[in-house]
Amino acid sequence: MAYKYLPFYETQAFCVKVFQGYGFSEEDSRMITEVLLEADLSGIESHGIQRLTRYDYEIRSGFVKIGSEPEIVYETPISAVMDGHDGMGQIIGVKAMDLAIRKASLAGIGIVTVRDSNHYGIAGYYADMAAKKRLIGISMTNSESIMVPTYGKEPVLGTNPIAFAMYAEPAPFCFDAATTVVPRGKLEVYAKRGSGLPDGWAIDETGRPSSDSDRVLKNIINKSCGGILPLGGAGEQTGGHKGYGFGMICEIMTGILSHGCTSNHVNRTPGSINTSQCFIALDYGIFGDKAETEARLSTFLNEIRQAAKADGEQRIYIHGEKEFERHDKVLRDGIPVNEKTYEEMIRIGKQTGAADLLPKYVNR
Repeated sequence: MAYKYLPFYETQAFCVKVFQGYGFSEEDSRMITEVLLEADLSGIESHGIQRLTRYDYEIRSGFVKIGSEPEIVYETPISAVMDGHDGMGQIIGVKAMDLAIRKASLAGIGIVTVRDSNHYGIAGYYADMAAKKRLIGISMTNSESIMVPTYGKEPVLGTNPIAFAMYAEPAPFCFDAATTVVPRGKLEVYAKRGSGLPDGWAIDETGRPSSDSDRVLKNIINKSCGGILPLGGAGEQTGGHKGYGFGMICEIMTGILSHGCTSNHVNRTPGSINTSQCFIALDYGIFGDKAETEARLSTFLNEIRQAAKADGEQRIYIHGEKEFERHDKVLRDGIPVNEKTYEEMIRIGKQTGAADLLPKYVNR
């Protein structure tokens, strides 16, 4: 499927008006839009503008409660548990990481777990919030069950991404990855393209490998067997049990510590999704001079960049480097969207009163 390009700032204005059309304040609409479009700026199509149709469904279906305010239900000087009361995940996520950052600035570390939240976009956004404050940032979220555990065929864990970020020069280190082979959004992208899934991504309801994106997505929606494999694939030979284990770590840090839902109970209660999340900010100044620590990391990352390259390869990338460098390109050239995503934008714009701000394709 051919891609066309939308000017970034026009797309931003459109999204803000869309969320205002749902009833969010201008401030909250801008916050949601910033997290949403950060994915497109970083080249993460699965979590960018193509997610708008998911949010439209969840808001209109009452899963997301507009005007809901997150509440701190348990707190210590270094930690807190926040009940999101089914609010928009991006709003809850920013407030939770802000709280973790404030605690870290006072006590050296801040950990905030969240229950009863919703999809919050890319995990790396929140980890980077802390990195910009010269703190280590960690963010993770569980999700509706989609991961099939090693040797199973029923999904019981979510995509469960884990993000870790720390300031460095010339670009911050930012690792952000699902603990499944790919996130659900990637399946949606392939379905929109009409493309078959690569081998090793998913299994069908019988537990056999499947390249049919529509079939796998249908099974996920219907909460039947089949789903996405853990990072590493099926079985143990290629390390699938490790991705399964990383997914479990995320479940413990989110659903268990927040006293919220684990993935197998997410989106099982009518009217609620009940996602759980975790946000950590760590002041590495508690280990010594911060500038020296940052310099040591920057030196190490540069040594990796300068390491010997495989035949035919020109560059070794540091995690987050491609995304960091892509920002200027997207701002200059526009956001790539496929035709089906644009059709969804047209529909949503009409429904929310934002059709007059629908961005037009950039001539390229």
